[in-house]
Amino acid sequence: MPAMPPPSDIVKVAIEWPGANAQLIEIDQKKPLASIVREVCDGWSLSGSEQFALRYADGPQLYITEQSRCEIKNGTILRLAISPMRAARQLLERIQSHGIDARLEALKELAKLSADPTFAAEFINMEGLATLARLVESGTHFGEMLAFTLTAFLELMDHGIVSWDLISISFIKQIAGYVNQPMVDVSILQRSLAILESMVLNSHSLYQRVAQEITVAQLIAHLQVSNQEIQTYAIALINALFLKTPEDRRQEMASTLAQKHLRGIILNHIIRGNRPVKAEMAHQLYVLQVLTFNLLEERMMTKMDPNDQTQRDIIFELRRIAFDGDNDPSGTEKRKAIYTKDYKMLGFTNPVNPAMDFTQTPPGMLALDNMLYLAKVHQDTYIRIVLENSSREDKHECPFGRSAIELTRMLCDILQVGELPNEGCNDFHPMFFTHERAWEEFFCVCIQLLNKTWKEMRATAEDFNKVMTVVREQITRALAMKPPSLEQLRVKLRSLSYSEILRLRQSERMSQDDFQSPPIIELRERIQPEILELIKQQRLNRLCEGSCFRKLGNRRRQEKFWFCRLSLNHKVLHYGDLDETPQGEVPFELLTDKIPVSDIKAVLTGKDCPHMKEKSALKQNKEVLELAFSILYDPDEALNFVAPNKYEYCIWTDGLSALLGKELGSDLTRSDLDTLMSMEMKLRLLDLENITIPEAPPPVPKEPSTYNFTYNYG
Repeated sequence: MPAMPPPSDIVKVAIEWPGANAQLIEIDQKKPLASIVREVCDGWSLSGSEQFALRYADGPQLYITEQSRCEIKNGTILRLAISPMRAARQLLERIQSHGIDARLEALKELAKLSADPTFAAEFINMEGLATLARLVESGTHFGEMLAFTLTAFLELMDHGIVSWDLISISFIKQIAGYVNQPMVDVSILQRSLAILESMVLNSHSLYQRVAQEITVAQLIAHLQVSNQEIQTYAIALINALFLKTPEDRRQEMASTLAQKHLRGIILNHIIRGNRPVKAEMAHQLYVLQVLTFNLLEERMMTKMDPNDQTQRDIIFELRRIAFDGDNDPSGTEKRKAIYTKDYKMLGFTNPVNPAMDFTQTPPGMLALDNMLYLAKVHQDTYIRIVLENSSREDKHECPFGRSAIELTRMLCDILQVGELPNEGCNDFHPMFFTHERAWEEFFCVCIQLLNKTWKEMRATAEDFNKVMTVVREQITRALAMKPPSLEQLRVKLRSLSYSEILRLRQSERMSQDDFQSPPIIELRERIQPEILELIKQQRLNRLCEGSCFRKLGNRRRQEKFWFCRLSLNHKVLHYGDLDETPQGEVPFELLTDKIPVSDIKAVLTGKDCPHMKEKSALKQNKEVLELAFSILYDPDEALNFVAPNKYEYCIWTDGLSALLGKELGSDLTRSDLDTLMSMEMKLRLLDLENITIPEAPPPVPKEPSTYNFTYNYG
């Protein structure tokens, strides 16, 4: 007779105590934790069980509480330790002792223990934070001792138990002093930058104080060091200051940063530096890119006032540059007729009063700004585009004014001008750091592309929307290649001609018209299950390889990666924390936690996920919602994910669906299914044998799929 499985509320663990043999016990999850600790103490003849607690022996070594005990798994190694209250009291006494060595060891231990929320609550209740603040304010701590003090302070504040508004001015001045000093220990500088960033992001009053204490020049100086971690924290603080600056002063701050050559320093010391840009640095550059482009929002949402003569003068200037209109005829009516004719040749929708073309937002006045920049800075290009189209009489002229306005609207949409940065996104474009007027130059490159595509399509006014659709595809495809400079963007766009776009579209999707006859439909229905099974296997193989995910919520982005992968027999999900993004495969031995697939009850996505229901800034972030998914498993636990991109989201949600025997329904599956079905049907119709499919069919998301399938067609 087979052995009965253990009850779900019984967990088998090992418990260690220094100098003693480990105890192998069964924890009854229905019994109070205090009773279990008492039994463990009795096993080693230790009195005063209320002075002890259980902690994990591996990983962060967190204390186990009544709230967290449900996370204990079979086979976990625990450790008997002094209770959080006792540990907090002892450490508080030791960090105030006179012995320097004893104080240093105490601060070192405190820096490690402060990450534990249970310990943190006890230490803060004993006025421990105030004690640490006084140590910093005294200015008597240096080197390692100060570094451990700042680490502990930051970890304790990160739990959100105490408001940042309680921080004293003298503490702020002391921390700012470490950042403003030209020479300071790297570990102290790193923690000081992180503390100031938290102050700025968490308190408006502290933002104002920090902004007064910190010099932008010194922050930018920290970008010129060789330590990328310091560079990252410095940009993070610049971004935080930028984000919290009142809207009416952001242009002023941007001008200050420009005067200090921020863009050039980032380009030369980071983007083109000797080290590859890591994920966290890429995120901070993305945030800076978004905040910089968001400066355009005010002009984008400003309508033109047709009665404002200053604004109307800009339109006059466009006409003058294009048609050399210095010698205007006398006589109001004659001049008005010529103006109307010229504005029509300039391609405005309303040639009688072109100011009306700029009353729709977006793009508002931003479109006029772009047009004036092109006319003044790239005058030859501007005149060529206008005259080339105004002299045509075959109805194939490209209306410059209308095109420029619609193109500006499109570029604002592509670059999400006005949207807040997305947590976890690393999508920065190096080319935008290569020019002080990157936005305007980007527009100038794209308006030339639009004119070129219009001619290639032999378009007329009725084809305007079709042309804009092709141009959008050309631009987004080119941006996805991450050209390092604006000149490289031109090269990419030249290669993406209209005929090339048509070829790419043809290769990426099956022409429905060619596959509608009954025999073809029958063939498609017969082979579709085979293709779906193949896609399922590919998804499961990718889950076996595993993926790295970022832990969200903790302000410090370093040290919050974790990895998850499926066992080769598809029976267990292994996961665990990592110190940094892995290079290559992560072995199962490093992943200390696991979930049997048989315990998985459901997979949730988007706003239904437990971690998306919590009150946080992430809840309002649409992109994060679209990348979120959760695994619900016995008894009532959830493993929460935010995928790094849409591709990984589709891979994991598809793979988990395959594990649970459910249908695959992501955009990636539909794209891959269409592509592979098209390829196989064409091959079968050609009666080809032993064909190896290329490595990756192009999916809908940006990231390439990974296929290495060999088909044998009979």
